[in-house]
Amino acid sequence: MTPPVAPVEGQDPETVTPPAVSVCPAVLSRRADFLRAAQARRQGTPSFLLQARRRRDGEPGGDSLRVGFTCSKKVGNAVARNRAKRRLREAARMILPVHGRPGWDYVLVGRRDETASRDFQLLLGDLVRALAQVHGKENGRER
Repeated sequence: MTPPVAPVEGQDPETVTPPAVSVCPAVLSRRADFLRAAQARRQGTPSFLLQARRRRDGEPGGDSLRVGFTCSKKVGNAVARNRAKRRLREAARMILPVHGRPGWDYVLVGRRDETASRDFQLLLGDLVRALAQVHGKENGRER
């Protein structure tokens, strides 16, 4: 993949490819962060399970949004698990900057057969609904 080329004098600016923008949240990597998220709020969808927790003041990560991905061996062999995680990563890259909240940790847990095979637009919709449910609980309806 070659990087986009800057416009050259005399070249039509509409034919030049704009640079690709990737706004990706920070990725959880420590087991302790995954365990803390597992004890917090959960929202199931047909595609995956969303675990979310608000970080306390003074915890590492500051006001950034962080996300983690996991798929157990129940999802399938390594190829199936990696495919499921790639789809979850792409969904998180597209949805979390818009619908996620700073200071929160999110963990997306893949489901057998569903995460890798579900239509991608439905998977995106599942993530938006799950985030709305998790954050709706924060606004007084629950907890």
